[in-house]
Amino acid sequence: MNLPVVSPEVGVHSWPVHGQVADMPAHLRGLLGDAVIDVSEHVGETTLVVTRASIVEVITKLRDDPALRLNQLLDICGVDYPDRIERFEVVYHLLSMALNLRLRVKLSTDHRTPVPSLTGLYPVAGWYERETWDCYGVLFDGNPDLRRILTDYGFEGHPFRKDFPLTGHVEIRYSEEHKRVVYEPVKLTQDFRNFDFLSPWEGTDYILPGDEKGPPPPERDKIRA
Repeated sequence: MNLPVVSPEVGVHSWPVHGQVADMPAHLRGLLGDAVIDVSEHVGETTLVVTRASIVEVITKLRDDPALRLNQLLDICGVDYPDRIERFEVVYHLLSMALNLRLRVKLSTDHRTPVPSLTGLYPVAGWYERETWDCYGVLFDGNPDLRRILTDYGFEGHPFRKDFPLTGHVEIRYSEEHKRVVYEPVKLTQDFRNFDFLSPWEGTDYILPGDEKGPPPPERDKIRA
């Protein structure tokens, strides 16, 4: 069954408009059943949250559904929320070339529980999953070549984690004594390692660096002419 594609208003704005399907949340829930945790729509974009174990089945149905035809995998990326029990979100972006329809699919996991790999559906997923593993440490079960892809050989840690030190764990320099490049532990003190998730624009419970001097002095009386 083909769902009607909603045509965007012409002449409202100049940027490219994504295609939309009428009653998209209901269609996704009917198509995917218990695999759906949540469906939300915001500013013309649909976000689908699914269970981790069902991701291969979900992506397969979205790809093969004649009403959606989401046959292209654009990206796989990660998001880190250190305050959550399952701190990582894995985000998939799908595209229908025929309908110019885009869908965001998300699931949650931690640093120990692997996510089923999509390399059996999309060969390009291998590269995206390697990026996510390298930067966040998310494991992908079934990826035949889960190696680092962006960081250097022997790199320790995952640089996109919000508890990763900004200076890294090791530093590289050329040693005149050894006449070669050497790796040494970073000895700098690392500031701003504690995250309170407070916005400096909305106000914090502490004084920000540079604000120790207190409020500005009162405005001087204007000199009358």
